[in-house]
Amino acid sequence: MKRYIIYRIFISLATIWLLATVSFFLLRSLPGNPFQTEMPISVEMQEQLMQYYGLDQPILRQYVSYMGNLLQGDMGYSIKYTNRTVNGIIANAFPVSASLGLRALAFAIPVGMFFGIVSARKRGHALDYSLVLIAVIGMSVPSFILGSALQYLFGVQWSVLPVAQWKGFAYTILPTLAMGMTMVASLTRTMRASMLEVISQDYIKTAKSKGVSERQIVWRHQIRNALLPVVTNLGPLIATTLMGTFVIEQIFAIPGLGRHFVMSVQALDYTMVLGLTVFYGSFLVFLNFAVDLAYGLIDPRIRITK
Repeated sequence: MKRYIIYRIFISLATIWLLATVSFFLLRSLPGNPFQTEMPISVEMQEQLMQYYGLDQPILRQYVSYMGNLLQGDMGYSIKYTNRTVNGIIANAFPVSASLGLRALAFAIPVGMFFGIVSARKRGHALDYSLVLIAVIGMSVPSFILGSALQYLFGVQWSVLPVAQWKGFAYTILPTLAMGMTMVASLTRTMRASMLEVISQDYIKTAKSKGVSERQIVWRHQIRNALLPVVTNLGPLIATTLMGTFVIEQIFAIPGLGRHFVMSVQALDYTMVLGLTVFYGSFLVFLNFAVDLAYGLIDPRIRITK
């Protein structure tokens, strides 16, 4: 087990290094520079700015300098936001995105799993068809349409909730629902399919023939074994949710990471885009690593012994 953990840590670090390297050279290969998208400035001023940010140096020297600073946790200064570091912007924006993401997960995970379990247990009944229909609609409707519809109904038509901004609990309800409904639909489908596969297994029939109670079969065998595919999907899902989504943050005017990312891409803010990419990639790698370790806790049959 110890060797496996060390091996996975090494693979995780190599993945982050590869992600940072590929992102660095892809960004530098884009046409133009950050200062051509702003208000017209003189050639002399552009040269001074390029020199200040080190963009006039050979590409390999820039890469070595960036990786050296990254190893010390320094992602550099943003080009778009003058005198602000990438670390500082992430430190301010991530709590906002994470707060919204945690609210959406707290709503979506129990609801989605409950819907999936009930749908599988009531397979072929009207309740099953209703929940499957809700899941299909939730997967089919884009977030911007759902968010706009919620804003119109609850904010404009009925005036019971604020339409946008991020100023308190009431402002978080609509974006939480808009972000969570898609996850509810996805988790409902995954949990239902996994439960149906488990229900048809021979060991379930054996347990029933031995007189094991229905409650024990459901909780100890069906739900526990059906959780593995759900847990597999939760790693990337949690990372994506906590890092924010541009569509939801843009519609509801939420100052999170997703909004900063797209604005930085439009402005060719190399350091900001690269910093957010490395931060997001590291977060995703860490969660996948945690999910792999969680497998052994959920199902002892696949517990790693090497």
